[in-house]
Amino acid sequence: MDTNFIRERITQLRLSKGVSEYQMSYDLGHSRSYIYNISSGKALPPMAEFLAICDYLGVTPSQFFEETTDDPILLRSAIDELRKVSKDDLMMIITLARRLSKDTK
Repeated sequence: MDTNFIRERITQLRLSKGVSEYQMSYDLGHSRSYIYNISSGKALPPMAEFLAICDYLGVTPSQFFEETTDDPILLRSAIDELRKVSKDDLMMIITLARRLSKDTK
């Protein structure tokens, strides 16, 4: 993992959210080129700003750095919904997920 990962991940999550670099910069209270400068490798956000970016994108810092998850926002939504189901239903969902993951290998 390197600075390229951070740049690419911000871009990936921003596109998933459907916002432009300009809009994201504006929403975060920065000049229009702020996110462009991060995405192009000209700058990296300081820690406080990185946390604001994660919040804006709807991911935790841990989810941001999870390399094996292409869509952490979708995964987070699924986990939130799974917390609402009964234990028996959760076991059925786990069984189904295991079956589906075997079919994709």
